[in-house]
Amino acid sequence: MEKNYRSELVGAFGCPIDENPTGVMEEAAFQAKGLDYRYLTIKVNEGDLEDAMKAVRAFNMRGINLTIPHKVEALRYLDELSEAAELIGAVNMVVNTDGKLWGENTDGKGFLTSLSNEGITVEGKTVTVLGAGGAARAISVECALDGAAKVNIANRGAERGTELAALINERTGADAEYLSWDTALKVPADTDILINATSVGLYPNVNDKPDVDYNTIKPEMTVSDVIFNDPHTLFLWEAERRGAKTINGLGMLVNQGALNFTLWTGVEAPIDVMTQTLKNEFGLK
Repeated sequence: MEKNYRSELVGAFGCPIDENPTGVMEEAAFQAKGLDYRYLTIKVNEGDLEDAMKAVRAFNMRGINLTIPHKVEALRYLDELSEAAELIGAVNMVVNTDGKLWGENTDGKGFLTSLSNEGITVEGKTVTVLGAGGAARAISVECALDGAAKVNIANRGAERGTELAALINERTGADAEYLSWDTALKVPADTDILINATSVGLYPNVNDKPDVDYNTIKPEMTVSDVIFNDPHTLFLWEAERRGAKTINGLGMLVNQGALNFTLWTGVEAPIDVMTQTLKNEFGLK
């Protein structure tokens, strides 16, 4: 049998990206499955993405993750998009098949899987999402496509919030409404699932929490956060104090990473290994 000294390459483009732990998780998964893949965490400054995407083809990379600030601009350099990515208007991962680049957004799908793993479904539910940025768009659209009855979008800026609500109303079967967020947000009483999809609480600002009237969170609500380090955020702590069921951002990170792994390799992801690797990385039990 001929020896092969070439590893298959995947990775991530972003700025900032130094504190992104995805590579640790993916590398552990490759090792667990005996795959000769390497995950490269690459700083790509704003304005340099075109050259970086050319490198995906030039280096015959199997694919790439995209994070801040490249998730929208990357659309310009792709050959095809998934239905969800086209609707969301952003991608967080790309698959390279013989030089043809296909974009997908696995953030929302990973989030829904994290809910499902806790026995929660969005079908027929009212979902309130904090934020209208990349993660919020992905989660809101996927919730709508998965059967949510209503999606409330709370955002500081009216333009992005109203645009996202209009998109959901026009392109999905769910109703959507923009909620003005100028003061502490009162969570609508009919909310079944409340999601922080902002960056508030992200390391190093772990002592921050979204500006919410936490006394409007009820015990019958499920409250989730996309923040993954530290996954036990002040936002979730406040929700727990009110008796709500909480789901942290670790599951979303693992599940979207598992989807990426399978799309790149064609192999089922070792989710247990990926979860434990991240827990070890964050010093969790």
